[in-house]
Amino acid sequence: MKDRRAVDELSIEELEEVLRIRKRETRMERLRQMGKEAEASSFDPLAPQPTEPQPSPLPTAHRRFGDAGATAQYRAHALDEMTVDEEPNRERRQIRWDWLRDKSLLMVELALVVCLILVLISLQATQREINTESSQAQQLPTLTPTPLIQVVVLPGGHKPPDSSSAPVPEEIPAHLRDLVSAITPLPLPTPGPEQAIRIQIPAIGVDGPVVEGDDWESLKQGAGHHVGSANPGESNNCIIAAHNDIFGEMFRDLPDLDLGDEIFMHTASRVYRYVVTQKRIIEPTDVSVMYPTSSPVLTLITCYPYGIDTHRIVVITELQP
Repeated sequence: MKDRRAVDELSIEELEEVLRIRKRETRMERLRQMGKEAEASSFDPLAPQPTEPQPSPLPTAHRRFGDAGATAQYRAHALDEMTVDEEPNRERRQIRWDWLRDKSLLMVELALVVCLILVLISLQATQREINTESSQAQQLPTLTPTPLIQVVVLPGGHKPPDSSSAPVPEEIPAHLRDLVSAITPLPLPTPGPEQAIRIQIPAIGVDGPVVEGDDWESLKQGAGHHVGSANPGESNNCIIAAHNDIFGEMFRDLPDLDLGDEIFMHTASRVYRYVVTQKRIIEPTDVSVMYPTSSPVLTLITCYPYGIDTHRIVVITELQP
């Protein structure tokens, strides 16, 4: 069997012996070449040609590279054969590693593609779920009309109601009359230091009392504070109503107010100053002026025009520091 050891496994002495053998063979080859050229110059075709002795083959036991009887020449020859035999093995190993690398990269790419598909499917499912929740949240509830309406007409009307608890039928819009039932008035609040007790409007000479409530009986006593609205100075809508042509005609000259005129609201604890910012003439059913506000506002309401009373005049003021 041939020695399969690599070159780097040889000892230094063995490598030096291989080099010496190859140098000697090179010199011998040159000498033989020179001898052939000399013989060719004096070649006799009839003379018998000497035969070169053939070296006897080494025994099988001496063919192994590391055997004791192996010569340096055969060691060099074995080294050449070993180098030639190792090349196919290296190529086969290289091909095997390349195949494994390609297969590994292919598996990684397939795994990435599968992960990407799963992510896309998950995103689509999440989007459908969000759209479903959004559509459900945007559905408006079914509105049902309430049979009770607490405020349908602004206070300050000049016609007495049929009863102490019902509004004037002529002032209720036709489309709301079927929905209006008997209105239970809110109970009057317990008197406190922050309730309005007096109103002064120097520009039109108003100086009178303020009572709780703005129904027919309350407005006989003076200006009425709408029950449930804010007290003077609070961050909301304080609503005051009074008559213009009956029961003292307290708000008769309310249309003569100009923007910037002052109004003073008295309580048991202090006085609040308001300034006129708006004047509006509206229908008696426009109750939007009684809606709550986010800032301290004083709203004055009375009938309009004088003696006819088909509308309401509303003066809106803002609290001043």
